[in-house]
Amino acid sequence: MTDIHKLEGIASTLRARIIETSHKTNTPHLGSCLSCVDMLVAAYFHSLRIDPKKPRDADRDRFILSKGHGAAALFQVLGLRGFYPESMLETYGQDGSLFAEHPPAPEYLAGIEAATGSLGHGLPIGLGMALAGRIHARSYKVIAVLSDGECNEGSVWEAAMMAASQKVERLAIFIDFNKWQATGRSEQVLALNPLADKWRAFGWSATEVDGHDMPALVRLMNGVPDGSGKPVAVIAHTVKGKGVSFMEDDNNWHYRIPTADEVAKAKKELRVPA
Repeated sequence: MTDIHKLEGIASTLRARIIETSHKTNTPHLGSCLSCVDMLVAAYFHSLRIDPKKPRDADRDRFILSKGHGAAALFQVLGLRGFYPESMLETYGQDGSLFAEHPPAPEYLAGIEAATGSLGHGLPIGLGMALAGRIHARSYKVIAVLSDGECNEGSVWEAAMMAASQKVERLAIFIDFNKWQATGRSEQVLALNPLADKWRAFGWSATEVDGHDMPALVRLMNGVPDGSGKPVAVIAHTVKGKGVSFMEDDNNWHYRIPTADEVAKAKKELRVPA
């Protein structure tokens, strides 16, 4: 039985760590990290078939953070999950560190499946992994988290057509639909809506969910493949800066760095010791 309260507690702890790291290292993309934390926790602490002691096991489930600017969240999750000592994260953002502002190549850091950051690559890479699994008769699933702005990229839709044509049912994407891009509202940059209908039109099994509803996220991730014979697209409606009242839905936190006082206020809201 899934302990949802435990998963939600982990998410709060991780949000506090991400905020503190942003302050200490003067690194941005805070709002984007906070919006996808619940998806990462549902994946790594419940749904993925993984073993941190065997990070390259051929039968492991694969997870790709296609929105690589959320790397600070992924690094914290992997550390807490046991892929490497959490003390290593103290080098985040420093010259020569393995922990840069985007995920490195897999050979450099356990738990990373693909170097991402140039948007539009995670789904095509994940599709290749899922097809390889089919060819080698392996039962692993591949989950990729995309940003809503990433759906502006043509490579996403090329991969979407390919996945549907090949009925790659062990592939799923979770779109972090926080309604913001770097410089404005997603809908003002390109008309994304109706996003779920677009994925259905491309031949995917598509559904919408509250991207902070932990039970729903766990259920949907556990349900891949979903029995439709199609790849799965989950439109996760999220809030940029989720968890901290003065950061929520404020796009300034795409680049802003929190002060020490703001870190303390955020921890108080998250009910995490200062």
